[in-house]
Amino acid sequence: MPFTALRSRAAAAGLLVAAVLALATACHGYGGRAGGPVTAVSPAPDHPAPGDGQNPPPAPGGPAACTPEMLKFHAGAMPRRHHRMLLTVTNISDRTCDFAAQRYPLLRFGDGRRPALPAIPGSRPFSPVALKPDATAYAMVVTRNGGRGGPDHHRISQFGVALAARSAPVQVGLDGPPVRVDPRTATVTYWQPSRAAARPW
Repeated sequence: MPFTALRSRAAAAGLLVAAVLALATACHGYGGRAGGPVTAVSPAPDHPAPGDGQNPPPAPGGPAACTPEMLKFHAGAMPRRHHRMLLTVTNISDRTCDFAAQRYPLLRFGDGRRPALPAIPGSRPFSPVALKPDATAYAMVVTRNGGRGGPDHHRISQFGVALAARSAPVQVGLDGPPVRVDPRTATVTYWQPSRAAARPW
């Protein structure tokens, strides 16, 4: 075979090999990895975080403590009950509150230097009283224990009520005539959820 024909065939074979290599490079890129466009597969979305507009934020831990500005106070002697006075508080706010931090009212009769009246232990409810808007809680006050009178017995027409230790008392006026009390022996129940629960004390 003439030398020129062999040379032409070699050149053609070389061009064919070059074309194949160029095509392989275009399809696979450098290093044999795919070089064409890649469609990304998004991972499954996480659960939305609270407060991101998709799920409601978690509910608060519980109701706030009742404060004097949330309540309306009433007090007065109990009809046909000796030495008994009923204290009531009604929630006049638009929020639920409770007495979990201080479960009985801190009452002071007299000049304010005396300690608050002790609570009657057996009157403690199983759970703290919570007040929804317009709901009422009750506490029975035993104004004196025994005796017909003494140097510390006096009549009151108002007294101080605090809802927490070291807080300023609210002055509550009596609905009705003054009541005779003995600050040395007077006691008070824990807050009760109903009048019926407070009445036996």
